[in-house]
Amino acid sequence: MATQTKRRRVAGPVGGGDAAPDPVAGFLSWCRQVGLELSPKVSVSRQGTVAGYGMVARESVQPGELLFAVPRAALLSQHTCSIGGLLERERGALQSQSGWVPLLLALLHELQAPASPWSPYFALWPELGRLEHPMFCPRVRSLDLYRQLVALVMAYSFQEPLEEEEDEKEPNSPLMVPAADILNHLANHNANLEYSPNCLRMVATQLIPKGHEIFNTYGQMANWQLIHMYGFAEPYPDNTDDTADIQMVTVREAALQGTKVEAERLLLYERWDFLCKLEMVGEEGAFVIGREEVLTEEELTTTLKVLCMPAEEFREFKDQDGWGDNKREEDSLTITNIPKLKASWRQLLRDSVLLTLQTYATDLKSEQDLLSNEVYTRLSWREQQALQVRYGQKMILHQLLELTS
Repeated sequence: MATQTKRRRVAGPVGGGDAAPDPVAGFLSWCRQVGLELSPKVSVSRQGTVAGYGMVARESVQPGELLFAVPRAALLSQHTCSIGGLLERERGALQSQSGWVPLLLALLHELQAPASPWSPYFALWPELGRLEHPMFCPRVRSLDLYRQLVALVMAYSFQEPLEEEEDEKEPNSPLMVPAADILNHLANHNANLEYSPNCLRMVATQLIPKGHEIFNTYGQMANWQLIHMYGFAEPYPDNTDDTADIQMVTVREAALQGTKVEAERLLLYERWDFLCKLEMVGEEGAFVIGREEVLTEEELTTTLKVLCMPAEEFREFKDQDGWGDNKREEDSLTITNIPKLKASWRQLLRDSVLLTLQTYATDLKSEQDLLSNEVYTRLSWREQQALQVRYGQKMILHQLLELTS
């Protein structure tokens, strides 16, 4: 299979002529000024990284070793920017569900301020006009800079975990973490960001040999989430967190295929309405299937059970508003247990997978051929990433076909 970078981070133009400043040197100098401590075992570089700027081990790094520490004063947020006072005074007018607006305004100001203290940090940012998020696929744009910053905040900002007592309060505002946002992502990452009162610490989670890139994680994310949030996908089989969706209404459609008379169809819709009442299904919902587990196990288990049970059993089930937590072990819907499910369950699940595969314009074999062909290298970046998303989903769905056969 053809390989490619796992993340495309396109830095801004370095400039022409010998007088062009070195952005890495400027950033490292800025780090020393603000007290951002980088381990001598790591280096910021474009060499040896999967894409754009990244961080590489200059020496072997052991698990638990500190890679760098970012003092809270070096974080760029609505509170540390030069218009922090104004943003605080207008806090009420800037509230939003995401909590992003104050940071976006802070970035708009600092990016356009001639003498912003954050300028050396901005020099390592990707070129805003070349971000690969799907929102930039349409050619007609408005409020370009703001939209580009939305994509950048979505891709590069961090959100500090809430304490338990803070869960009911307004969401934590995102913040920019210099050095941490340089790291590229892998599902099988080798570093993790830790939060403490005085600083944020990036710590190795496994052995990182000399010359290897240091990877953070942006969370357990399927490829479709990665491409939406960050503009890239991991090639199969690297993303162990990848998933495939089976639309809930597709399972209903598959069940309807097995009805022969109007009475059976009416009973099936009655079962579906009851599942809706139990909040197990919805017209816009999806069952989420991972590489190793069913992420919506309860919803899919209950749906298969209700749609496949005999009519009299359904009447009893409905009269009792379901059977609560009295779930039998053989009803478990882990990936490894799927072959042990009742034959009727497996058949309905299989029919649902087949209907889902029909929604794709191409089949798995054609995409396998494309991935192993030099034609793949001539596809645009967006076409390659879209192919990786589809291919990973189809591999999961075909795994289900094998398990339900």
